[in-house]
Amino acid sequence: MSFLRELVLDYEKKALEKAISEETVMAYLVELSQRERYDLYLHFEEESPQDLEKEFCAGMERILKGEPMAHVLGYSWFYGYKILVNRDVLIPRYETEELCANILNRMDTFFSNAEKIDIADVGTGSGAIAITLCREEEKCVMRASDISSEAVDIAKKNAQLNEATIEFLVGNMLDPLLEKGIQLDVLVCNPPYIPQAEEMESSVVDYEPHVALFGGKDGLKYYREVFMNAHRILKEKAFMAFEMGWNQREAMTKLIKEILPEDRFEFLKDINGKDRMLFVYHNL
Repeated sequence: MSFLRELVLDYEKKALEKAISEETVMAYLVELSQRERYDLYLHFEEESPQDLEKEFCAGMERILKGEPMAHVLGYSWFYGYKILVNRDVLIPRYETEELCANILNRMDTFFSNAEKIDIADVGTGSGAIAITLCREEEKCVMRASDISSEAVDIAKKNAQLNEATIEFLVGNMLDPLLEKGIQLDVLVCNPPYIPQAEEMESSVVDYEPHVALFGGKDGLKYYREVFMNAHRILKEKAFMAFEMGWNQREAMTKLIKEILPEDRFEFLKDINGKDRMLFVYHNL
C-alpha cells in the first residue's frame, strides 16, 4: 500500500515521459475517488485505500498506453452533464461547449418570443450537444440524428441519464429529418471535418470512430451536403450552427457564397482565438 503523494508523483513522472499532461493524473484520481481535489491534497500523506490504489494503477497504465481517460472511466463531462462514451462516439471536446453557449445566446436573441423552438442536432454522436441545448433551453423541441445506430444507442442512454427529452433518428445527415418533413428554427451540426489525408494523434485514430472524424478529401464534404439541402429543412427564418476546423475559414467562405449567396454568416473564435464556429443566418 502506498501514500497518495507517492502514487501521484510516480505517475506524473511516467506521464511526462510519455508526453501526456501530468494534470491527467490528478484529474483521473479526482474522478475515480469521487473526492474534491482539495480533500485529496489534505490527505496526501495518508495511505491510499487498497481498492482505490489497485483501480487507479490499472487505469493509469491504460492511459499511459495512449487510451483516452474518458474511455477508461467510461464517461466524460460536458457543460456540466455526465456523458457516457465508448469507441462508438467521439469524446466531447471543450471547444464544443463554446458552440453550445453561442447557440443558446442566439436562440435568446432571435426566438425570445417563440413558444417553442424546433431544433435538430445532426451527427449527434454521444448526444452531448442535443442534451445540453435541450436542458438549457426549455422551449426546445429537440431531435438528434446520426448515421451510426451504435452512436444513437449511446446518445439515448445519455439522454435518459440527463433527463433530456429528445427524438432520436438514424440516418445519413439530413435524410431522416427530410423523410419526416421536419422544419427547423435551428440546425446544429458538428460534422466530421478532418481532411482524409491529415495525420492525427494515435490516441484519436486508435480509439475514436473514423466515421465521425474524416470529412472527405478537403474536409468539407458534409458541410457541402447540408448547405445544398438547407432550403428543404429550414423555416422562413432560421439559423444554422457548425463547428469547423480552425484553418477552414477561407474555404468555408467560398462554399457558402457559392451555395447560399443570400444568407448572412459569421465566424466565431474559440477561447484560443481560433476560428472554430460558423453561424449561417437565413432571413434573420
